[in-house]
Amino acid sequence: MTDKFIAATKAIEDVVTQAKTNLEGYVKTQQEQFEKASSQFLKSYEELTVLSKENVDAIVASGTIVAKGAETAGKQVAAFTQASLEKNVAAGKAVLAVKSIRELIDLQNSYFKSSLDALVAEGTKLQELSVKVTNEALAPISARVNVAVGKLTKPAVAA
Repeated sequence: MTDKFIAATKAIEDVVTQAKTNLEGYVKTQQEQFEKASSQFLKSYEELTVLSKENVDAIVASGTIVAKGAETAGKQVAAFTQASLEKNVAAGKAVLAVKSIRELIDLQNSYFKSSLDALVAEGTKLQELSVKVTNEALAPISARVNVAVGKLTKPAVAA
């Protein structure tokens, strides 16, 4: 019976050793997978942080462009207003110097035509400036959208 007992003990030891080896292998595999997943997560987090910072930088750049454009438009409107006021004063002085109704009507028609032409020209300049500023302000944001779309579609293509 001792031989059987020794054989049974040996069989139990072999099973325990095999179970221990299997468990150690399983734990090691799980640890490797966890480390790999953690590494990928941290890398993705770092990429997201960089992407977010660059997006904020693009928005700031866009806002700066809009602010400079608004400043330019404000200066342009102020200059037009100043020129219009000077033109109005000159027209008022000219009205006081007229000698006939016909001269007054001609002066009024000329003033109205030149004022309308100046207003249309100024409106065109402001519209062109607005389009230019809008395109320039959207450029950094558009570039960031393209980068973000590229980064987001990259994993889908790889899958």
